[in-house]
Amino acid sequence: MTFSRSKPAPVPTVFVVDDEVLLLELAATILTPLGCKVCTFTDPEKALQEFPAAAPILVLTDYAMGRMSGMDLIRECRRINPQQKTILISGTVDGEVFAGAAVKPDVFVAKPYDVNKLVDMVRTMITA
Repeated sequence: MTFSRSKPAPVPTVFVVDDEVLLLELAATILTPLGCKVCTFTDPEKALQEFPAAAPILVLTDYAMGRMSGMDLIRECRRINPQQKTILISGTVDGEVFAGAAVKPDVFVAKPYDVNKLVDMVRTMITA
């Protein structure tokens, strides 16, 4: 009798990009139990460099981060992967910031956000 070993399913990667380290730590703490590999970045340009090789299932990004905004990051990620799932999070702007944009996030979340609602959103997006 022979047994075939199947490879375990790959762990989905989630990118979290925010210039506030405490919010990155919070996101990693609440998302890791979902079975994700959480990669955190304070610099959206660094996240974009890592994006092609990591092929994250989801990108959560803050809006205001200096030279590159979260909308810029979403646009560049979608240029590489047009089906990229994204969540834009902001405490400084509302959903109007992307109303006229050619590329929009899948979901907009205002800070401060409800942790349980964010977890539910992420769970839905990574299993869809």
